[in-house]
Amino acid sequence: MRLALLALLTRSPAHGYELKQDLEKLLGAAYPQPNVGQIYVTLGRLEKSGLIEGEDVEQSGRPNKRTYKLTDAGREAVLAWFEDTAEEPRVRDEFFMKLALAPQSGLADPIALINRQRRQYLNTMRDLSKLAAAEDRDNKVSQLLIEGAMLHLQADLDWLERCQEELE
Repeated sequence: MRLALLALLTRSPAHGYELKQDLEKLLGAAYPQPNVGQIYVTLGRLEKSGLIEGEDVEQSGRPNKRTYKLTDAGREAVLAWFEDTAEEPRVRDEFFMKLALAPQSGLADPIALINRQRRQYLNTMRDLSKLAAAEDRDNKVSQLLIEGAMLHLQADLDWLERCQEELE
């Protein structure tokens, strides 16, 4: 969340609620909606660490709002984030740990675990398909997010098939 907020602030100063709306508009309904409280806590931490500066802006008839702008250190953090590659090999997958330990424990059948996980993936894929149909077609980022999630799910389903073949 912190680097996403910093990246949004590269355009112009904003307050927390604007940043929440920007994230929601950009990512669409497929991405978990950010909690505005979490955003403000994160902004406070970013300000303490010197990555952003906050300024109170007076509003007539309403409480002041605090807007935030990126510091040079914040801009450097965003640049470093964009330069860094994502390390995503899922060797610490919780499901795989269950699958590996099921025979050892004697408390769960590995094939039953696979079937249950497969149903979960298929339900999630169905939900994503509905979401893709309902999502704004012009929101390319959201559509790509949904498509990427579905491709990951398909790969997970293929892997479950492989696990079942090996364990039967």
